[in-house]
Amino acid sequence: MAFTHSLLSLSQPSPCAATAAAADAWRPTVPTRRLASTVYSPSSSPFPRAEPAIAVATLRRSKSKARAQMHESGSALAVDALTSVKHVLLPITDRNPFLSEGTRQAAATTTALAKKYGANITVVVIDDKPKESIPEHDAQLSSIRWHLSEGGFKEFGLMERLGEGKMPTAVIGEIADDLNLDLVVLSMEAIHSKYVDGNLLAEFIPCPVLLLPL
Repeated sequence: MAFTHSLLSLSQPSPCAATAAAADAWRPTVPTRRLASTVYSPSSSPFPRAEPAIAVATLRRSKSKARAQMHESGSALAVDALTSVKHVLLPITDRNPFLSEGTRQAAATTTALAKKYGANITVVVIDDKPKESIPEHDAQLSSIRWHLSEGGFKEFGLMERLGEGKMPTAVIGEIADDLNLDLVVLSMEAIHSKYVDGNLLAEFIPCPVLLLPL
């Protein structure tokens, strides 16, 4: 009986062996993958291919180049339009005897353009009051001559449209039409101060108008 009992004890697994077997049974199986197919195969790579990025960059460069060409074309057209300017009108609508900042800016721009493109200048002083009602009228004319002389123009056309009761925009349009002018230079100050109606410029003035920001 003792011999039989020892045989039975040998045939039963030990507690340590049973524990190891249970651990092996519950151990998750990790699938093996070939690194070569994941890293080097373009079809299985988790990263996007470089070709679309290159295509987008090329498209952006093409659009930027097209915009640059359009800008250069527009600038060339503007330069071509200015080269044909041979007669410029400078309207003065403020009553400042020493000229307002906007008027001085318009005078400097007018002389610079006329000097660069060989154009003539005509100045028109517009006021709804007659000359007798403007005590500093002569001082204003002296200021006009001084500023144009500073720009290199001692000789220029000078007109006065005083006390006519017409809108300055309509007066500018009449003069531009009568003298066949190529360009009118105005400061935005004249529009902000309500001397000139900006909504009527395109209707009354038959030539291009250069509006200078303040």
